[in-house]
Amino acid sequence: MSSTRTAVRTAGVAVRTMLVLTLVLGVGYTLLVTGIGQLTLPWQANGSQLPGDRGSALIGQSFTDADGEALPQYFQSRPSAAGEGYDGAASSGSNLGPENPDLVAAIAERRVAIAEREGVDPADVPADAVTASGSGLDPHISVAYALLQVPRVAAARGLPEDAVRAVVESRIQVRDLGFLGEERINAAELNLALDAGEGE
Repeated sequence: MSSTRTAVRTAGVAVRTMLVLTLVLGVGYTLLVTGIGQLTLPWQANGSQLPGDRGSALIGQSFTDADGEALPQYFQSRPSAAGEGYDGAASSGSNLGPENPDLVAAIAERRVAIAEREGVDPADVPADAVTASGSGLDPHISVAYALLQVPRVAAARGLPEDAVRAVVESRIQVRDLGFLGEERINAAELNLALDAGEGE
């Protein structure tokens, strides 16, 4: 009889402990951390949303028409291997090695297409223009790739190249902590700036 009472008491303690810890750690801690995030870093805590519900600044976007052709008035992002392209639910690279024939052929094809679109020699096309990032969702392009696209975007928008180049240069993000990574530009933010009338 006493062993039954002890087992019931032990089960009761375990259930009460679980309920208290669930409330404290599962609910209280979550509310505390969410509140701190909303107070100190609201833009980041809410997904780094771009103005006008145009997506997140952290996820790359496609600037192409229904046929997959580049829209001439927009700076193009780097290729994506995430699902059908920039699919946040399918983040991944291609998993193809650097000597994989399919990857080599895809890079060569992209290089020729971009060189033709931008009116440059294929050797002048930067690596990020023809290769996807490890996540397939990188929102950034290199400064070199952005500057390569300036003449096309300026012509499509009827703007002077110098004005569009100035918008590009104003959007350069420096290396993290001054030495990590490379200088880069968020393609979606750059396109939104031009849509908002910068450079006119």
